[in-house]
Amino acid sequence: MSARPKPAPRPLPRTDWQRVAELVLCSRALDEIEEQALIPARKIFYQFSARGHDMAQVLLGLQLTHPKDAVCGYYRSRPILLALGVTLEDALGSAMGRAGGYSDGRDIGAVFNYPNPDGASALPMCGGVGAQYTPTAGYAQAIEYHKNVLGERAYDGAIGVVLGGDASVATNGFWSALTIATTLKLPMLFYVEDNGYGISTPGWLQTPGANIARNLASFSGLRVFDGDGTEPTQAAELIADAVSHARAGKGPALLRLVVPRLQGHSFQDTQAYKNEAEKASEWARDPLPKLKAHLVSTMMSEGEWDALAAKAKQQVERAAKIAEQRPVSAPESVTRFVFSETDSSGAPVLQTEGGLWNSGHAAPTTSAAARPEGARINMITAIRRTLDHELAVNPRVLVFGEDVGPKGGVHGVTLGLQEKHGPERVFDTSLSEEGIIGRAVGMAIAGLMPVPEIQFRKYADPACEQINDCGTMRWRTANRFAAPMVVRMPVGFFKCGDPWHSMTNEVQFVHAPGWRVACPSNAEDAVGLLRTALRGNDPVMFLEHRNMLDAASARRPYPGDDFALPFGVARRVREGNDITIVAWGAMVERCEAAAEQTGASADILDLRTLAPWDREAVLASVRRTHRCLIVHEDIGTAGFGAEIAAVIADEAFLDLDAPIARLAMPDIPSPHHPELMEWALPSVERIAARISELVAF
Repeated sequence: MSARPKPAPRPLPRTDWQRVAELVLCSRALDEIEEQALIPARKIFYQFSARGHDMAQVLLGLQLTHPKDAVCGYYRSRPILLALGVTLEDALGSAMGRAGGYSDGRDIGAVFNYPNPDGASALPMCGGVGAQYTPTAGYAQAIEYHKNVLGERAYDGAIGVVLGGDASVATNGFWSALTIATTLKLPMLFYVEDNGYGISTPGWLQTPGANIARNLASFSGLRVFDGDGTEPTQAAELIADAVSHARAGKGPALLRLVVPRLQGHSFQDTQAYKNEAEKASEWARDPLPKLKAHLVSTMMSEGEWDALAAKAKQQVERAAKIAEQRPVSAPESVTRFVFSETDSSGAPVLQTEGGLWNSGHAAPTTSAAARPEGARINMITAIRRTLDHELAVNPRVLVFGEDVGPKGGVHGVTLGLQEKHGPERVFDTSLSEEGIIGRAVGMAIAGLMPVPEIQFRKYADPACEQINDCGTMRWRTANRFAAPMVVRMPVGFFKCGDPWHSMTNEVQFVHAPGWRVACPSNAEDAVGLLRTALRGNDPVMFLEHRNMLDAASARRPYPGDDFALPFGVARRVREGNDITIVAWGAMVERCEAAAEQTGASADILDLRTLAPWDREAVLASVRRTHRCLIVHEDIGTAGFGAEIAAVIADEAFLDLDAPIARLAMPDIPSPHHPELMEWALPSVERIAARISELVAF
């Protein structure tokens, strides 16, 4: 009986091994010059060596040839950036914090971004471990949206790729992104670089069995690849197969490659938690000698390899000299690009990637003049009608969140929108606030206008990392990237209170750089502010007060489909001369009632937006009335009223005839029983009493 013939060897993926060698040798030379020269000279403050990770990253980067591909890495991802085309001068200049490069010296040099006009872009990386996963899932979902809804064939075959270490697979972001990618069958590749440690914590404490690939082998909708990232042929084959799977539209893939971390977590890490035998074992797995053996035996001579290494060293030394000649950015420039900006002619200074304004979508004309039509409507109807119109006129708007689809949202705001606009544009999400906001970030970078909903203010807490990263994106990339979106979030009390559904805490978002914050108190303002947000170029937190959604006092006629309000302009609710009252949200209604009760000539200002807030209107009013009462629902200590009071004290102190007063919640969560809640809230009676006290002072 004849032996069964051996299967023919599978053709190797097309790999430019010469280029692989050049890039890996450059990566090694970068690590060397940083460690031996630039760090001792205190020209670099943070350094993360990629030794051991470098070859596999380069192999992956060279596979990302589609112009709509995008990759999001982490602090040890410089080799893949080199493969995408980042120059050595930018790599070193960014590490030194010099002008230009990734951030103009605003962010750590190891935190990359790369808007690539000639190929795959590197999405803005984050300093938080695991924060890269959900934005990449959002970008991959945007690829599908561009293809299947907008019909843009340029996205055919594009993929989103995310890199992470083995420790990062323990994070919420990883599991949320995995759920998003598999349930939606997204063109996404998870690349896990398993070096066995999360700083000093061994892998067996991060992942059961220390192998995420084995654990996910039966995960529905996921193709899993697992292998050795130090073996050139095996790594090249696995990477090519994983990329091909994601490109073929078969759903996401996860590729785990085992690699050694040949240096400490960072330059300062002495690796005292590893014994000498373990360190020697890791160095024995160094992919560089294996790459050399693979190439010298088949494709080049020893002399040619040595020449490549010498050339890489020379290129890096030259790049270091060029980078050192770059200046440090002017310190006064560091306040630029917190928000979108315009030049001296009023034209927008656009970010390189991200947002509607870069997508070619022309927003319809807007007007600050309301044209009321029909009967008075509540805020629920006003917000729904505005979303409906913007979905109709802008195919890049998407509305999503928990229960916003067939149910229409827990407050009924999105009722009927999915039926009218389809499940591709109005859809439910898994129960992960980090996933909701994170995917919105990726969508926004891909040129869409995401409108995620967080059901209640307290539920935003798990998403705070993504919220903060989104807000700082424009600033920390020096206007290379931005992720404009509108986050809709119900806040405040309604009939009763509780610590989970009834908090406001809007000051947290005002304190997050880069976010515009709107808090309308009536239906007309809700329409105008929401439309401005949906057509704008910054991320906006749109706070919908639960007690105002159906309040009779908040009802107004619909102001028209082109009505939009500028941010930072207060509304004068009532004109008076005795006292200035500043409020927003549900407290505006109570301040009106209190002023009516006292008969005082009160100048009541509804701020409407807190970031920016109309300080000029407040100061002008205080200088006229010489008294000020600030009323808000949030707790008093460090509430936004404290900021207003501080500005008045700084700039209008000599105009005051009475102390600046604040009324707010005591420093407690919202109590549940209505009597307890009303005791804690600023009541009409307490506001009226304070007005009378100040007027009589």
